[in-house]
Amino acid sequence: MEISESILINAAPERVWDIFTDLTCWEKWSTVFSNVSCEAGRLIEGKCFSFCIRPFSFPMNIEPVVEEMVPGRRIVWSGAKHGITARHEFFFTAEDGKTQVTSREIFKVTGIRRLFFHLPKRRLHRLSVMMLNDLRNAAEKGQ
Repeated sequence: MEISESILINAAPERVWDIFTDLTCWEKWSTVFSNVSCEAGRLIEGKCFSFCIRPFSFPMNIEPVVEEMVPGRRIVWSGAKHGITARHEFFFTAEDGKTQVTSREIFKVTGIRRLFFHLPKRRLHRLSVMMLNDLRNAAEKGQ
């Protein structure tokens, strides 16, 4: 299953990138992420970080690894939990002083769970939309 969403943010790419990669402020601007932690306080390629989301009626603690970072342009992280593997890509594109942010998640359910487990695509898509709107609000604040 794939979920993709984009948003245009009325802020410079550097500002959006800085807000997004600074894990110390995620809980201040995000209504989707809680209990965010990382040793360095920032997203760093090759490092793990953690957060909690609530895609279902119960919270899920996620501990992805940042696979790739192209400063100002792209971040990829991935992780696995309860037989679900997820890869999340973020693309940051400059557009006339604004920033287009695209979020793309790819989920795979492995093993026997595939027969019994259904990922609620609409709920997961709604979380992506909420996160991108929260990021836009944080980046545009004070502009």
